[in-house]
Formats: sequence, structure tokens, C-alpha cells
Amino acid sequence: MFTTLKAFFALFLSKFKRQKHSSPDLISPKPQHIAVIMDGNGRWANSQGMSRVAGHKRGVEAVKNLIKGCLHHEIPYLSIFAFSSENWNRPESEVKALMELLMTALKNQTKKLDENGVRLNLIGDLSKFDPKIQQLAQQAMRDTAHNDKLIFNVAINYGGRWDVTEAAKRIAQKVVDGELSVEQIGESTISQELSTADQPDPDLLIRTSGEYRISNFMLWQAAYAEFYFTDLLWPEFDEEAFTQALIKFTSRDRRFGNAIDNVPNSKP
Repeated sequence: MFTTLKAFFALFLSKFKRQKHSSPDLISPKPQHIAVIMDGNGRWANSQGMSRVAGHKRGVEAVKNLIKGCLHHEIPYLSIFAFSSENWNRPESEVKALMELLMTALKNQTKKLDENGVRLNLIGDLSKFDPKIQQLAQQAMRDTAHNDKLIFNVAINYGGRWDVTEAAKRIAQKVVDGELSVEQIGESTISQELSTADQPDPDLLIRTSGEYRISNFMLWQAAYAEFYFTDLLWPEFDEEAFTQALIKFTSRDRRFGNAIDNVPNSKP
């Protein structure tokens, strides 16, 4: 009898768990824009007795699952930190492998993104990349420009300080050209000159691998983002881990500087 009941509850819980992960209606409220710092590819690979490059390849599969998760939960904006401006300092062999992975992804994944209604938006200083990569990047963005199910920002050769600096330069030029006065400059002015112009700021920022920093990623945009840190290495970040991050987001009390006295008729 005990064994039968135990089996019944195990089956019930497993079905509930699958339902929880598969039903987007169970996540409320949902973030509109998720930013992800994908950390731990190299450490994951080394723990498996493989090279760091193998870890980056496995990380690409995790990105695909992340996109599927955003589409499933109807989250309209996703930004990933794929290659920072500081990553050029990594070993030459690793940088070369990352460039090859980027080129392969642009060649082979653009059609799949388009078929699923995903608009690819590469943000960062693309001028530092090989002309072939730049050409593929521009073509991929053109091919997916009409999609609106998911805006997928891929930050490459990107840094938050670079983003704000470039915005400041464009604003300064507009002032010089007489298109804008100093008095007209406000937060919205700066936001509209960033690489994520016309997009909502991230309201959930996820970082894997147990690190507790944002590493110069979307410094301006993440001002009011909820941070979610996990010890999982990026290749381990699967559907269940993504769902747990979303559930955690729903439990956050987002006050944006406001506060409510929860004690009725309280004395000052």
C-alpha cells in the first residue's frame, strides 16, 4: 500500500513539475526583457576533461534552449553577453575559436531564428571584427528585421561604458549641430542613443557560474533590473533553471524607490 501511494505521488509530482515548466500561464508577472551573462563555459568543459573551446560549443546549445524558453513564455526581449570588449585579452586560440563559432552561428542559425519569428540585433563595436563576420552580421539582421516575436540582442565586442560613451558622443554632436540644446538632455535622451534604443530596460538580469558582478554589461539599462545569480555553469543552465529564475522574479517586490507603510494607523 505504501509503495503504491509513493509511486502515485511521485507520478503526480513529476507531472506537476513538467506542467509547471511547460505552462507559460504559471509565470506571473513576467519580465519583459531578460539580460543574461553567460559565464562558465570554460570551467564546465575543464570539469568534463575537455578544452575551453568545447565548452563554448556546448554553450551555444544552452543559448538555443534559452531562446526557446523566451518564445514559450512569450518574453519579447532577450539580451545575451556573448563577447565583451575585454574578451580580446583571452588566449589567441580561444579568441579564434570564438570568432569561428560566431561565424558558424550567423551562417547556420539565422534561418532558424527567422522561421521562429526572432529578430536578431547585434550590439557592440562590430568594426573590430573580420569583414566576413561584419557582412554576415548585417545580412542576418536584415533577414530577420521583420520579426517581432522576440527581439534577440547579442552583445559582441560590447561594454556598458562603451555604450554610454558612444551615446554621449552622439548627443554632444547634436548639440554642436544645433539639433539639441543642453537643457533638453535628460535620461530619455541618453536612453535613445544607446544600443538598445526603443527597447524596454532589462527587468531581470541572470548570471551563471556563481559570480556576483555584472562585468560592464548594460550598466545604464540595468539600473532597476532584478539580479538573479546561480552557481550553475552556463552549459548546465537548462529549461528547469530558466523556469526557476522566472519564478524567483515573480516573488520580487519591485518598488522602484516607492514604499508603503504596511502597519495601519501607525504612529510616526
